[in-house]
Amino acid sequence: MSAEKAKPAPPVMVIGLGRFGSAVARSLTRVGHEVLGVDQDMAVVQSLSEELTHVVQADTTNPIALKKLGAGDMEHAVVGIGSDIEASVLTVVALADAGCRDIWAKAVNANHGRILERVGATHVVFPEAEMGERVAHMVTGKMIDFIQFDDDFAIVKTRVPRFMAGKTLLQTDVRKAHGVTIVGVKRPREPFIHAIPDTVVYLSDLLIVSGATDAVERFAALT
Repeated sequence: MSAEKAKPAPPVMVIGLGRFGSAVARSLTRVGHEVLGVDQDMAVVQSLSEELTHVVQADTTNPIALKKLGAGDMEHAVVGIGSDIEASVLTVVALADAGCRDIWAKAVNANHGRILERVGATHVVFPEAEMGERVAHMVTGKMIDFIQFDDDFAIVKTRVPRFMAGKTLLQTDVRKAHGVTIVGVKRPREPFIHAIPDTVVYLSDLLIVSGATDAVERFAALT
């Protein structure tokens, strides 16, 4: 029997091609999505014309213009407009009215985010605030990377505390003692390995640790 063909990645409309929007559009293109990029600035459109599948100049606060671009047929849309809050909100309204089912929108502050949710955004992101929190956790050097989720759960990359060096994860039992789970181990010049109870860790290793945010913060502080 022939192998089942992979389902093609759905197209995505990305509106507002500044630093955030263009980064999203490029990343979507890299992972195989067809991207329709839209911006009001023709110079921006021309600069991305060879990188994105399609890129057009349009005023996305105009519902008629968005419908002509096929917004109602899009499964996903990303609104990266941040500097002009009115344009951001009107664009989300126009997308929702056109029938776009999944709308991701960038917000510059909490009030902006609440308005976007009320007018039709299904997901609101705060890239500046999230990056600020991430840097705050990393600046002391205790954490090499930090990702926090909405339900007070976090995943961090951190160094090995001295009390764990040369021992197996079973011997240290950090889940019981510290309330965190060691997900994986990265050794210098070696591929990432998934952690099991018999995995021995060394001071030169890096750990991928998950758990409640306050628990992973306390654990990383031990390094």
